This record gives sequence, C-alpha cells and structure tokens, in this order.
Amino acid sequence: MQKNLAFGSGLRVGVLGGGQLGRMMLQVAANWDVRVEVMDPAEDAPCRFLTHRFVQGDLMDADAVYAFGKRCDVVTIEIEHVSVEGLRRLRDAGVRVVPDPEHLALIQDKGRQKEFLVANGFPTAPFTLVEAGGDRGQRGFPVVQKLRKGGYDGKGVAVLSSAEQAAQAGFPEPSLLEDLVPIEKELSVIVARNADGATAAFPVVEAVFDPHANLVDYLLAPADVSEEVEAVARGLALQIAESMQFTGLLAVEMFLDSTGQILVNELAPRTHNSGHHTIEAHGVSQFEQHLRAVLGMPLGDTTPRAFAAMLNLVGTADAHGSPLYVGLGEALARPGVHAHIYGKSQVKPFRKMGHVTVTGSDRSSVRQQVLWLKSLLAVHGQPPSDP
Repeated sequence: MQKNLAFGSGLRVGVLGGGQLGRMMLQVAANWDVRVEVMDPAEDAPCRFLTHRFVQGDLMDADAVYAFGKRCDVVTIEIEHVSVEGLRRLRDAGVRVVPDPEHLALIQDKGRQKEFLVANGFPTAPFTLVEAGGDRGQRGFPVVQKLRKGGYDGKGVAVLSSAEQAAQAGFPEPSLLEDLVPIEKELSVIVARNADGATAAFPVVEAVFDPHANLVDYLLAPADVSEEVEAVARGLALQIAESMQFTGLLAVEMFLDSTGQILVNELAPRTHNSGHHTIEAHGVSQFEQHLRAVLGMPLGDTTPRAFAAMLNLVGTADAHGSPLYVGLGEALARPGVHAHIYGKSQVKPFRKMGHVTVTGSDRSSVRQQVLWLKSLLAVHGQPPSDP
C-alpha cells in the first residue's frame, strides 16, 4: 500500500499529455497549490502556459518520459498513448505512477482489453483478433473493425458492410473484428479507486454520437435508463476496477443493446469526455477525483446535485485556421450554461475545441437546452490575416 503524498509547495505531479483533460486537471491542482509539470509533443499544447514546467517531447519515447518524470513525486496521464516502458522505469526508480504501467499496457491494446473482459466473465460483443493483413471478412458482414493500438477520438474504427468495403476502407494493421451490436443506448460509467482500495462510481451517463465524426455529440446525465440498468452498469464498472486492482480513474464505455443486455465496449484509464459535466453537476468533478486517487487521498462524493447535459464543441466539416466560436455569447446569457474553451490555437474538422454544460432541475429541460445549444453553437476557422 502506498502512503499518501504530503501536501506542500514542493509536491510535484507530472502529467503526460497537455491537452484539454490536463488543462482541466490543472485547474483543480491550482486550488490545492500542487505543482504540476506537463510533457506534450505540441509546442502550443493547451496546458503550455498554465503549468509550472512544460517539456515538449515525444510521449512514446521511453527515455524522454523517464527524463521528464524522474524529478516528480508522482506521474500520471491525460492520454493513454504514452511509453509504458518509460513508466515502468519510473516506477522501478521509486516514482509513484498512476495508473500502473501494466494496466496501461493492457488498455492500450484493444485486443488484450477484450481478452481480459472475456477471461474475467464481463459481457462484451463477440470478436475475433486479426493479424496484419488478415482476413477482415471472417466474421461476415456487417462488422466493426478496430485497430488494436493507436485509435483515438473516432479514429481507428470502421464499420465494414461488405468485402468490397473491407478491401477499400479496412485497416491492414493488427485489429479486432467485432459483431455489429444493435445498440439502444451508448452508456458510460466513470469509477475511481485509490491505493487503499476505496472505490466510487459516478452515475451512468448516456452518450449520443455524431455518426459522421464518430464522436460524442452530446451526453445526458444521469442517463435515462431504468434503476436495474443503472445498477448493473455501475456494478460492472466497479467490478472491472476491482478485478484489475486498478488505481486512478477508469472510464468504462458500454452498450445497452436492443434486448436490454449491457455489453462492455472499451476502457479508458484516465479522465474522459463522458465526465465533463461533473465539473458543474457534482460535488466532486472527475478531475478532482482523479487527483484524489493519484495523491492517495479519500475519494469525493459522486452524488449528483443537478441534472446535466454536455455538448462537445468541435470544428465544422470545413474548419481550418484560427478558431471562431459562433453563438457563445447568446448561449452564456442562459442560466445554467457553462462554457469551457480548451485554448487550442488551430481548429480542424471535428477537432474537439471545447464543451458546454447545461444544468437544471429535470432531465427534460436539460435535454431541450442542449438541443438548442447544438443548433446555436459552431466552431469555424479563420484564415490567417494578411500582414
């Protein structure tokens, strides 16, 4: 069992990844006067000017990860595509690493994820692992192909409806073929587990996806599901964290299929898009909960204090250049609307640029509000001005 880290101005938390998840984590750390240091490959990462120390470097470079983290008391992540070998070296050198590098290695590989779920009796869609250049039609069509490694934000996933489409749009790299599930709802549960083994799960949320970008368009929290579905989904998330002996924050994405069965889709060992609403709608946000687990502190109360909906702000299909946020002023004039802009200097088609959360006293009103926000808000691109 690891000891709690002593608070003080000398406490150093290293974060691998300097995107929006790290940025929102930094806002919590500032409240606790925790020194956070960040490494990211992008020179203009959203965390760049909000951290005590910023290092530009390759997150998959074991030497760079070790060099960055060896002067920290604890190292954590805001993206899972980082060097496991570098994290192992830090752990072996006495630096606390959360999550454990072995858990990260498991989750980085969607094939190993699936094998873990099956081996431990967790329900998931039937699948087959495929080596590089393997037969993508062996489960028949339609089928979902997912890259085993490297997929992120809708990338690395393809729905293949025929052999012809598989030949044109399928991935040649090692992947998994998963039966196309008749989905009623896409659900997510975020669960925390600290080094003492204490756990806490946020209520189930319901995600509505943009079929063109294959990204979450908006989510509703708590999800509009029965008490039985809520209990089963939260129970599965807690059981997965316990079976792994996981430390940190774990997002468990699930499908509720047309027969009422819950299937585990994927795991993410970090703060997650499906938990952004917790900043305003809960007494503890997912970002604070993550830091609590990282620092070995007691976990916070996950009871919701309001209904909420969250809308992702992404670049329009033709957006390039500096971002221009349309409709934000009108949105913020509404009570209960909260905007988070991520500070990215360049917008691209469907790139996540921010989110807006709306809170209210009932599910119907927040659903109506988020649909209104969806019709109002957009992120366009501005070409560079002439000198």
